[in-house]
Amino acid sequence: MSKIQRYIFLSLLTAGAMILSIIEGMIPLPYIAPGAKLGLTNIVTLTVIIVFGFKDAFIVVILRCVLLMLVATNPISFIYSIVSGIASVIIMYLGVKYFNKYFSFIGISVLGAITHNATQVSVAAIMFETINMYYYLPILSLISIFTGCFVGYTSIFMTDNLNKTLLKENREV
Repeated sequence: MSKIQRYIFLSLLTAGAMILSIIEGMIPLPYIAPGAKLGLTNIVTLTVIIVFGFKDAFIVVILRCVLLMLVATNPISFIYSIVSGIASVIIMYLGVKYFNKYFSFIGISVLGAITHNATQVSVAAIMFETINMYYYLPILSLISIFTGCFVGYTSIFMTDNLNKTLLKENREV
């Protein structure tokens, strides 16, 4: 894959992550936990980590957060999004690089989801200057298990299909 093809493909994945984030904001979830989401953008993040590596995944997360703030959200949401996105991409990368013998991509996705929620609760605790925000973390962690499994399964499907089609074709040329 040439550099230009790589950049175009990463741009398309960034746009896909933005679209998934906007769609995710429109999905009404049962009022189990305020602010809980499915984490659909982590499908793209984990896929980019697996296929392209940490640097590209980091860039995709940063671009997605900045562009999403400009298009659809506000600066406060940006703070939550960028900090938790960076933390989860680091944890998922470390999981893929060093712990893939012990964890499947589903397990790594769950770790990323828990990290994402723990970081958001930490940011909220700092912004509101109260430690009581951490009482909300067990509920979000339980939800993270289910959403992380969904994201992991979807990322495996997406990665397998990328390797079979697009990336395989580019290697043969």
